[in-house]
Amino acid sequence: MKNRIFIYTVLLLVFCLALGSLSASGAETKKIVVGAKDFTEQYVLGNLISLLLQENGFKVEEKFGTASAITRAGLTSGQIDLMPDYTGTAWAAYLKHTEKISDPIELFNLVKEEDLEQNNMVWLGRTTFNNTYALAIKKDMIDTMGISISSLTDYINKNPEKVLFAVNHTFYEREDGIFGMAEYYSMNILRKNVKTMDTGLTYEAIDRDQVDVAMVFGTDGKLRKFDLLVLDDDKHFFPIYNVSIVINKDVLDQYPEIEEILLPITQLIDTTTMIDLNYEVDGMGKPAKMVAEEFLKEKGLIK
Repeated sequence: MKNRIFIYTVLLLVFCLALGSLSASGAETKKIVVGAKDFTEQYVLGNLISLLLQENGFKVEEKFGTASAITRAGLTSGQIDLMPDYTGTAWAAYLKHTEKISDPIELFNLVKEEDLEQNNMVWLGRTTFNNTYALAIKKDMIDTMGISISSLTDYINKNPEKVLFAVNHTFYEREDGIFGMAEYYSMNILRKNVKTMDTGLTYEAIDRDQVDVAMVFGTDGKLRKFDLLVLDDDKHFFPIYNVSIVINKDVLDQYPEIEEILLPITQLIDTTTMIDLNYEVDGMGKPAKMVAEEFLKEKGLIK
């Protein structure tokens, strides 16, 4: 009888130890939800974040491919924990400011302070690349039109009939779009010379010499694909869209190591690098996850 009681006691002890071990293991599992918007650059950045976190012991759920407002709503509602986002988007769309801030560091600091105070969001680091609206020309037109919007303005004002533009519908209609830019630079654009089309088609139009100037985005991989020159916005008309990694403060307080883990993203990716990564997806047809993985392995950040 005593032997039987002893055996039962031992078995119960083993069971309790095993149960405790499983419980402890579950408590140590670090889970996090990463969000990203629905365009190439965001898929690349989202995968960079996800892969770095997985390399450092996190179990990651990915919620990629939602529209900007939906992704941000997911962050503020707690459905996602962190995401890559843009200072210009936060300043105008989330924080509802109309004042233009031309200094990227000042803009970042203002967004960082206000979003933390109002929404409990922390902005981790800032990239130097700027994915904003831009104007581009073919490189063989540099001698004619110059390398800045001011030099383009000088050429157009002397030759108003000669220059055709391709822009998307949003940039045509918004107050700070093509005609707002023209007014800001004192550029005499003829409305009949501005053709509207889907964003991706602006690159095709200039490549086929159907227009002379195309509306583009500053880090789009198609800039490399079509070998275009982005004109310098020398009077700083266009908003600044630097990327940061935005995380709920409660999540960061729980996992403070995340800041150091993700630091390489904002430190290593400049304009040329981001264009190259986007081009690998849009120009070479690689999956965004593969592009992100190859980049991180090349930098020795994952195995």
